[in-house]
Amino acid sequence: MRILLSTIGSRGDVQPLVALGLQLKELGQDVHMCVPPDFREWIEGLGITVTPIGPELRSTGKTNPMSARPTPEQIRQMMEGTVAAQFETITAAAQGCDLILGATALQIAAPSIAESMGVPYFFAAYCPAVLPSPHHAPPVLPGLGDKPVTMTDYSELWEKDAQRWNMQWKDILNPHRERLGLSPVSDVRDYILTSQPWLASDPLLGPWDDSADESVFQTGAWMMKDTRPLDPELESFLDAGDPPIYFGFGSISAPEGLSRAMIESARALGRRAILLRGWADLTLVDNEPDCIAIGEVNHQALFKRVAAIVHHGGAGTTHAATRAGAPQVVIPQHYDQHYWAGRVQQLDIGTTHPSTPPTKESLTNALEQVIQLVVVDRAKSIADKVRTDGTMIAAQRLLKI
Repeated sequence: MRILLSTIGSRGDVQPLVALGLQLKELGQDVHMCVPPDFREWIEGLGITVTPIGPELRSTGKTNPMSARPTPEQIRQMMEGTVAAQFETITAAAQGCDLILGATALQIAAPSIAESMGVPYFFAAYCPAVLPSPHHAPPVLPGLGDKPVTMTDYSELWEKDAQRWNMQWKDILNPHRERLGLSPVSDVRDYILTSQPWLASDPLLGPWDDSADESVFQTGAWMMKDTRPLDPELESFLDAGDPPIYFGFGSISAPEGLSRAMIESARALGRRAILLRGWADLTLVDNEPDCIAIGEVNHQALFKRVAAIVHHGGAGTTHAATRAGAPQVVIPQHYDQHYWAGRVQQLDIGTTHPSTPPTKESLTNALEQVIQLVVVDRAKSIADKVRTDGTMIAAQRLLKI
């Protein structure tokens, strides 16, 4: 069976699909991926072929928050260009494939392409908040003024979310469908998410909140088996003292002064610090030996050796930190990050920092809370309950098609 796995986004969007692709390859399947060009060399090095889609995304981590926002006309042009590129690129990548699986809700074209080819299409979300439910709010979208809210019934918010999807994408999507001889879509969001979406999150950390709803198939998180050794310089740093605090913002842009606030908060507690450069290219504030800056790293190996993890709340980082048993401070910015911050807080394995730019004082206060023995013990007790068979469950389901 030839399977196309497609997504658009940062490493947090791509790596779970790579994990699934490697599992499918182990089961003897022919896997092809359609992902941003940033990840082509890495994925092809793992033995999976790649069709790159769109521009490189790494530069978005360095975006200046003070730069001028694009006009509505420019945004519309970008959306139209994105969808046109998807139809062209994914159509080419899907030739000869027996099914298509898309992850992240920006897969505007993929389900239509599968429909036109007459092959099955599956949509996978990495977070429950992406999928409509009266029990939780829609994701917080950047640039639209959304804020996390607490309600007893979120149905009205989901209705507004569906309306927003139609306003943004309906008039862009349907002309492409017409050219493929397909009927127009009246509900863009539900068409893209499909009638039975998959949920690739851990049942304990990110459970589907309606056990009676069998329309959602929860596989468990898709986590790669990472056996890479840590860099010798990092190993030496870890061996030179007590477990340090890890700080990382992944692929998102960072507020000014973030590096200093992080490092100074660790020092205020008498701790050493590891700073992930990330796509924002964060740097150290001085040359003192109590801090080290690192690039992309094996989180599975590193996170078991740190005292606490401060991060932005991406699905992959939250799962890796929880699996490692390290207490967390989550600084959510947008989309599903607020959901993961809330789950960390609810499970008592860490705390949520406000979405405002952190300061030395705010981070010190948050870290003081999570390095308490009761939180550390709770984080360790949860770690072994995080399942690691998500990719196998998903792969076996695909092979039954």
